[in-house]
Amino acid sequence: MTNSQERRVVITGMGVVAPNGLEAKTFWKNTVEGRSGVKRYTAFDSTDYTCKIAGEVVGFDPQSYFSDAKTIKRSDRFMQFALAASKMALSDSGIDLESVDRDRFGVCIGTGIGGLESVERAARRLMEQGPTRVSPFAITCMMGNAAGGLVSQEFNLSGPDICIVTACATGGNSIGEAWQNIKNGTADMFLAGGCEATITPLGVASFMAMKALSLRNDDPERASRPFDKNRDGFVMGEGAGVIVLEDLEHAKRRGATIYCELAGYGCTADAYHMTHPHPEGKQVARAMQIAMSQAGVNPGEIDYINAHATSTSVGDLCETRGIKLAMGDAAKKVAISSTKSMTGHLLGGAGAVEMAICALAIRDGVVPPTINLDEPDTECDLDYVPNTAREKKVRVAINNSFGFGGHNTALLVKEFVA
Repeated sequence: MTNSQERRVVITGMGVVAPNGLEAKTFWKNTVEGRSGVKRYTAFDSTDYTCKIAGEVVGFDPQSYFSDAKTIKRSDRFMQFALAASKMALSDSGIDLESVDRDRFGVCIGTGIGGLESVERAARRLMEQGPTRVSPFAITCMMGNAAGGLVSQEFNLSGPDICIVTACATGGNSIGEAWQNIKNGTADMFLAGGCEATITPLGVASFMAMKALSLRNDDPERASRPFDKNRDGFVMGEGAGVIVLEDLEHAKRRGATIYCELAGYGCTADAYHMTHPHPEGKQVARAMQIAMSQAGVNPGEIDYINAHATSTSVGDLCETRGIKLAMGDAAKKVAISSTKSMTGHLLGGAGAVEMAICALAIRDGVVPPTINLDEPDTECDLDYVPNTAREKKVRVAINNSFGFGGHNTALLVKEFVA
């Protein structure tokens, strides 16, 4: 085995379930073309809700990914998304599971909130029918680690099975921690990412109560507008992203197709407020600086940043300040976009879906746009690739993800060079 200090980690597969695409190819095409998946949600009656829009995954059929109907009934929607994205990622990677050491194949799939749909269902049954009528599968549908557990069981992967819960930074942290495990030599491969399914009565009502959501109900596809002067809150989304991470030597031995190399992972805490980012963006900057330092990359080499930017007045501004702190003069030259303008905010799934975008931007030499950026906030004054994708050679990209609780992550990927 290669010395752990010399181990390089590459991305060899990806699976995506998103509001604007039920698999990676369609998702990427729609994202590059600036197509939004935000609409009026249909999951429940929105009559009493001031927010009636979301990035809902429409047309998803779990029967396409599950081997039996019983498992579907015993799985929350967030688990179903995770299994679907994992199957697609494995297929994309070309891995023959019969020829790999499954003891060295790990899973790190997290979620920000977990089985909220199952929590609500169990609570209703408890209140209406009493404690003896609660499903024996209620707990295993609610718990956040159920998605990773389901995936490891489905594919008999007996390496490290980790669940990260860091709110909207979950997907980024999950990929970063899997990267660390491969670098440290404790595994050769990982399915890593995040998933979420919280477009439920309680989920929407809770974010409404925080006054965090856009109320642009009459124009759903234009509601998520990161960095725009007229943004009025984020749009909830759902889905999953799962990435296959692999030790380079292992990938080379099996002749894998390599998207890019994951070369840096920064992880910091604001230590400031439960829901508000630090206004100066200092720890955002430090996460990016750590990732660049680990990768041996300087700010002038960064070609693209997939911003966390959710379309909130405070968050977008703080990230802009953090990018300026981390990048210095290079901040004015780097292409930045927030693809949440098209998907809404997938919460725990966001960072992983956006990691796929960074890998595809490197592969195809195109930077997806920030749509709905019609009148930039005067304090958000960087190059956010407004409204139209841009052909651009992308050698190095950073993926930012931040979460309630003050969690900050930055993942750096670069063009693979043997």
